[in-house]
Amino acid sequence: MIGVFIDIIVPVFILIGIGVLLHRIFRLDLYTLAKVNIYFIVPGFIFLKLYETTFSLSLFISVLSFFSFFVVLLYVISLIVSKVFRYSKSVRASFTNSILFYNSGNYGVPVNDLVFKHDPFAMSIQVIILTCQNILTFSWGIFTLKAVDGNKLSAVIGYFKMPVLYAMVFGISLNVTNVDVPEFILIPADYIADSMVAIALVTLGAQVAQLKFSKNLSVVYVSLFIRLILGPAIAIGLIYALAMGGVTAQALLISSAMPTAVNSAIIAQEYRNEPELSAQIVLASTVFSMVTVTGVISVSRLLF
Repeated sequence: MIGVFIDIIVPVFILIGIGVLLHRIFRLDLYTLAKVNIYFIVPGFIFLKLYETTFSLSLFISVLSFFSFFVVLLYVISLIVSKVFRYSKSVRASFTNSILFYNSGNYGVPVNDLVFKHDPFAMSIQVIILTCQNILTFSWGIFTLKAVDGNKLSAVIGYFKMPVLYAMVFGISLNVTNVDVPEFILIPADYIADSMVAIALVTLGAQVAQLKFSKNLSVVYVSLFIRLILGPAIAIGLIYALAMGGVTAQALLISSAMPTAVNSAIIAQEYRNEPELSAQIVLASTVFSMVTVTGVISVSRLLF
């Protein structure tokens, strides 16, 4: 586990630390950084990886099936916990989002890259998860927050404004139809994809730098337990139930252990729904994931 921590987790947190330092010194524009990631770097990365990677339709369906079952189970658990602890409607929305939306992009992608040593097959699995997570976050995530005040139509419309959805469609379509994309498009796409890890982790560091603990710590603790510990345990059960193995099983298990996505705090801030609570959960889960993700990586190598 010490080797896993030093070789995989430490490099990730060095870049996150650089992001924290840069934000402390220069007060980076987080709104612009988030937009650059969401509307430019992530779609470009997803398009290129889905276009270049050789994967079967069966793999896509397999990963999508795992993700669907995983999210549904987490959602049911979040509803039960919310009722048991009698969370308010606003707290319930942010609590549920903190469990369902995990950092598969600017944390999961670098971890996958380091664990599997740039294996394109393993990365294709992570890209599918990343795509599903982005679509879910900016559709269902926004919808639930808007449902708190009854404004649902704009959330539905916003779903079709997300470039990630179209990047996925184009990437898969061009891949399975064997269409040759011109070099003058692939070259800039390569540059965009290459910037993904560094920019994403620096952005995460800048976002984490402004987060603070203040209240509702009991909700934070419950969210951390479900996201970082119970989530991977559920993933192991699903992997065995779906008869998965090898790199596929390892990649899915590791992806399930990622901390709460920063985007959950971003949309909570945007729609003014328990932004302090969401920020606390993101900060705490990111910090504690140094230990839990290290453990899950080690377990994945032992089990699969």
